[in-house]
Amino acid sequence: MMYLANALALLIQFAFGCAVALFVFRLLTEAVRADFYNPICQFLYRATNPILTPLRRVIPTWRRINLAALLIAWILEVVKNFLLSFVAGDFWASGVGTLVLGVADLLNFFMIVYLIMIFAWALLSYVNVDARNPLVPLLGKIVGPVLKPFRKVLPLLGGFDLSPVLAILVILLIQTVVVAWLMNVGHTI
Repeated sequence: MMYLANALALLIQFAFGCAVALFVFRLLTEAVRADFYNPICQFLYRATNPILTPLRRVIPTWRRINLAALLIAWILEVVKNFLLSFVAGDFWASGVGTLVLGVADLLNFFMIVYLIMIFAWALLSYVNVDARNPLVPLLGKIVGPVLKPFRKVLPLLGGFDLSPVLAILVILLIQTVVVAWLMNVGHTI
């Protein structure tokens, strides 16, 4: 019976992870004002508009941050945590603890997404990639604001941009300290 519970938990994590990714990437593309005509952005808009359009009438955008998309991503993380606790047999999971775990999981998701994107951006800078590929300018547009403060602190050394290394280190520190603390708080409440 434990194997079925593990399989169900894996399916729940996959399904909710895909849904959260849609809303997180929609939030990121709007925040950096990515090219609307990029096919990836078109897909994100078409996939999330049925849910976000009615919500945006009630929940406004704040400083280019789509709060409706952020709220939906957080709600998806909370529902995922409730379902996972139910599958694990913890029928009396704390509501407040699950809300905090939702924040921790969403923050962790952002950190993982940025780790992957910064690593990919660093690799793409050493490889000759077709600039017409829709992923290249979008990735540069999303990663650019995160790397900008690190580029000011760490100048180019011999033609090498070491700002991704510093950014990855800071992201790992945030995961180790802040996300781990939030998860601990969520599990103990």
